[in-house]
Amino acid sequence: MGLLDSVLGAVIQNASQGHGGASAAQGGGGLGGLVALAAQNPQLIQAVLSLVSNDGPVGGLPGLMAKFQQAGLGDMIASWLGSGTNQAISGDQLSRVLGSGPLSQVASQLGVGQSDAANQLAQVLPGLLDQLTPQGHAPQGGLGHSSDLFGMLGGLLSK
Repeated sequence: MGLLDSVLGAVIQNASQGHGGASAAQGGGGLGGLVALAAQNPQLIQAVLSLVSNDGPVGGLPGLMAKFQQAGLGDMIASWLGSGTNQAISGDQLSRVLGSGPLSQVASQLGVGQSDAANQLAQVLPGLLDQLTPQGHAPQGGLGHSSDLFGMLGGLLSK
């Protein structure tokens, strides 16, 4: 069984046990909302992890943070990493931040158009980054490579 299968197994197990939390679609970033989204669309979680990984198309979390800063949305991504409430982001805002290259790659992974991909990412990215940075700040060396992130997410979901 692959690493993604293990992570998804933990997601489905948590969903069936009824772990609650704020809806990721509402920008709440709760683990329960992420669990529900991952159970419905595991390709979305895989695409997001690929996007924020150090070996991803934007240069990992530091690159993503730089893109948000350049777009004037540095406070928004900081809210996802911090311990407070996650600010919501729209698909249009995320499209402007990411640009067509990375967004096209995610859209291809999901099998949807770029606008739909941006809207789906906007639902899950704030909560996922919130869960991947439990200390409330970005790790110095980024979040790690894709395989590291799947392991980290699997650990979070098994709690």
